Amino acid sequence: MSAFSEMAPEDFKISPFEMIGQEWMLIAAEKEGRTNAMTAAWGGFGFMWRRKVAFIVVRPQRFTKQFIDASGTFSLNFFGSGQRELLNYFGTVSGRDEDKIAKSGLSVAHRNGGPYFPEAETVIICKKLYAQAYRGECFVDPQPDLDCYPAKDYHTLYIGEVLSILARQNAANRQET
Repeated sequence: MSAFSEMAPEDFKISPFEMIGQEWMLIAAEKEGRTNAMTAAWGGFGFMWRRKVAFIVVRPQRFTKQFIDASGTFSLNFFGSGQRELLNYFGTVSGRDEDKIAKSGLSVAHRNGGPYFPEAETVIICKKLYAQAYRGECFVDPQPDLDCYPAKDYHTLYIGEVLSILARQNAANRQET
C-alpha cells in the first residue's frame, strides 16, 4: 500500500462528477470513540464563506447521521472504481446491526480530528461548518422533491471546510491536466 501525499485543495483536479456520482464515497464520522461510515453518491466541492468546502447530504434514518451530528469533523473516502462491492456493503448494511468497519477489513486512522480509511485512494477531511435539513416548500422546481422524496425523508445538508486532502500516487495520476 503506497503512502499518502497531502495536496493543496487548489491542486485537486479530479472530477467530482466521476468521483462522487460514479465511483461513490464513504462518509465517515466518529461519536464517543466509535467510527461509522456510509456510502454516498450525492455531494460536491466548492468555495463558500471564503473557504474551500465540501458538501454532503444524509437522510435522517441513516445511522451515520448521528455520528456526523455529534462530531466536528467528517471524512470523504474514495476507493476508485474497483471497490463497488465494498461500497454496496456500506450502503446496504446498517452500523446499528453490525460493525461494518471490522467486518469489511478496513482500518481507521485519524487526521485533523477526523477518522478516515487508510485503504482509500483519496481522503478529504472536513471540519463541519453548517447543517440544515431540506424542506419540501423550499424546492423551486418541484420535480426533485417528487422524484427523490416520496416519503418526505429529506436529507440534511452538511457543509464542511476542507482541512486535508490525502491522495495516493495512483490517485494523483488520475488528476486531469
